[in-house]
Amino acid sequence: MMSKLNRNYSEVTEFILLGFRTSPEVQILLFFLFLLIYVVIVLRNHSMLVVIEIDSRLHTPMYFFLRNLSYLDLSATPQSLLPKLTTVLSKEKKISHNDCATQFFLFALFVGTEDFFLTVMAYDRFSAICSPFLYTVRMSQQACLCLVVGSSICGCINSMIQTGFTFSLHFCGENRLEHSFCDVPVMIKISCIDTLVNEIVLFILSALIITTTTVILVSYTHILSTVLKIPSTHGRCKTFSTCSSHITVVSLFYGTVFFMYAQTGPISSPKSKVIAVFYTLVIPMLNL
Repeated sequence: MMSKLNRNYSEVTEFILLGFRTSPEVQILLFFLFLLIYVVIVLRNHSMLVVIEIDSRLHTPMYFFLRNLSYLDLSATPQSLLPKLTTVLSKEKKISHNDCATQFFLFALFVGTEDFFLTVMAYDRFSAICSPFLYTVRMSQQACLCLVVGSSICGCINSMIQTGFTFSLHFCGENRLEHSFCDVPVMIKISCIDTLVNEIVLFILSALIITTTTVILVSYTHILSTVLKIPSTHGRCKTFSTCSSHITVVSLFYGTVFFMYAQTGPISSPKSKVIAVFYTLVIPMLNL
């Protein structure tokens, strides 16, 4: 029996990404929509990088983090977009086991790193608004660099753990993934062994990452309290406007990530595809 199972495990050497199964007209529309979003992401991020570089007034911690977030989005978007464009135009796309693991590792790395970046940026806004006299000390050049490097390391650790657990699963014959790229929920769904441990690990890691929202919530609670004490209405609006876009992105990012991963058992395929579009394309487009 064991040798028979082992033969079955070795049979699956590639997966088929089914992507968006719709009419040809809708697929063409999706292709150009995704392509348009990508162009917007590239233009906005490159514009931000150029403006920050040439304007010495923007050489501050807040724009240092925005610059690194732009680099992250420019690196992450092609990795998540190319599979979508390919699966939209073709009925199915084959991907090897190793390529699938690499694709997921990079995806988890970028998503995990962005989570910590958003948390660091909330702390930066808290320090600037609530403790302006200590801001230059707390957010020194060395501290900012350490925060960025630390965020990247934490994202990498999260990615390695998730990739290791996910691709240690066995697949006995079913190799069709109801998604546009390799992701944990769809991989768990087609595995032929008990995936309880994987689901628990996924839930714990997602919960640990989402607990970083505590830092964000505490930061913005203090920010709101400080802003409300400003006597001028114009002053309150101007101060809070520096945080409004970040609050929008944080709400969308954590809302979609929680709905996608922080639950036991996979969600339905149509929902997972729509949610994936939000945190791989829409959120990077709004990050600035």
